[in-house]
Amino acid sequence: MTGELLVSAGEDGRADAARRARVVVMGVSASGKSSVGAELARLIGARFVDADDLHPAANVAKMAAGIPLEDEDRWPWLDAVAATITDAERTVVACSALKRSYRDRLRDAAPGVVFVHLTGSPELLAARAGGREGHFMPPALLSSQLDTLQPLGEDEVGVALDVTAPVADLARAARGWLDARAR
Repeated sequence: MTGELLVSAGEDGRADAARRARVVVMGVSASGKSSVGAELARLIGARFVDADDLHPAANVAKMAAGIPLEDEDRWPWLDAVAATITDAERTVVACSALKRSYRDRLRDAAPGVVFVHLTGSPELLAARAGGREGHFMPPALLSSQLDTLQPLGEDEVGVALDVTAPVADLARAARGWLDARAR
């Protein structure tokens, strides 16, 4: 599958609950979902999938043209993301999952999925988006994503991490949170 990387066992090779996790690393564009997700997957010995690679061509073309996606555009994509999550016991997916209803759809199809929400100031995220090259998501769509974003609710299983920390630190913090949940 495109965008999928099967990573090696975690640092200590233990079979712990973190390594059995189904995790969505979520947030707006340029928050570092793919980088943190790939590193978290490496740490816990999980498969990593970038949900951007699961978008149908029509969605990619729309975003590349600077047109925000509508919910109708996202439902089939989210169904593909959910199928990917349930396809393997240990999976980390980088997926925006901006709205509660999107996360509900993922949870309905993949019970037990948990979320790592990468957060940052609009200024930092805009600077990151402006510095990216070769990504289909133009920086101009960041504001629409920030407007759409619904942070995790108190009843949602997840953790929010500030992206001012380095990728490796964020991945270790996410793994620590997963490990603490397993105790």
